Amino acid sequence: MKNKGVFMVLGAAVCWGLSGSAAQLFFQHFQSTPGLLVAVRLLSAGILMIVLQCLVKGTGSAFSVWSHRKDRITLLIFGILGMLGVQYTFFAAIHYGNAATATLLQFLGPVFIIVFVSMRLRQRPGGKELIAFVLALVGIFFMTTGGSVSTLSISVEAFVWGILSALAAAFYTLYPRKLLAVWGPVPVVGWSMVIGGVGLSMFNPPWHFDWSQGSLSLYALLLFIVIIGTIIPFYLFLDSLRFVTPAQASILSSAEPLTAVLVGIAFLQTAMDAVQLIGSLCIIVAVVVLTFRPARKHSVGGKANDAGL
Repeated sequence: MKNKGVFMVLGAAVCWGLSGSAAQLFFQHFQSTPGLLVAVRLLSAGILMIVLQCLVKGTGSAFSVWSHRKDRITLLIFGILGMLGVQYTFFAAIHYGNAATATLLQFLGPVFIIVFVSMRLRQRPGGKELIAFVLALVGIFFMTTGGSVSTLSISVEAFVWGILSALAAAFYTLYPRKLLAVWGPVPVVGWSMVIGGVGLSMFNPPWHFDWSQGSLSLYALLLFIVIIGTIIPFYLFLDSLRFVTPAQASILSSAEPLTAVLVGIAFLQTAMDAVQLIGSLCIIVAVVVLTFRPARKHSVGGKANDAGL
């Protein structure tokens, strides 16, 4: 059963990595903004997830999250700042850069989580956390400068959106813990997608997009992003937690940036020199170091669960 969970996490991570590459192709070939793509993705995936929840577990399980005022407010905040925040910043980073760098920068989310937990517990990070933090900084430096302080290897916009994406991912991970524990992941994720999609549609109406451009290839890419890049990996990842621990899932999710980098180099002509690849590896190792650690009594890592990890 553990092997089943491992393959489910790896499958989810690969799907997410491919989704970023599909979004990069979308921006390269069609006249679209990140806001429009994210609005379509969130609305489509969110509605499908709610419908599936109704079919599998009944209407009550899908709509009961709206029955308590406090939970409604929490869900609305999570939908706008969490789900919409992490999706929009990630796709904006792809739009201004590429899928590989956007995925790697978003992968710094656990580093920001450790910083937040350290501040909340008023304790200095342990040795492994400090090593991971240094590795992350080195990785960012190599990725963004190519080893030279005089030039940036990626645009300022791509870097800023990528860092914002990592911050949003940290908030997305920490904020909805109680909501998920009470109502389950599928209704919370599905409704937060719908909330984020509706909110973004007010500023980026999908009906203002020229849907005639690209015909079949346009719809094929959108379908891939919604089904393969959103619904399937969410189901695989959430269901895998029955068989593997969250720490193991976090380590296995390193397949996402690896997929994005390999696909970018092989098929999307993403240019990365040896220094940038070393930087990418540093970021991946930093996250593995953070997640693969024994519980400790008197360190940030040991008390992380009490602070929201």
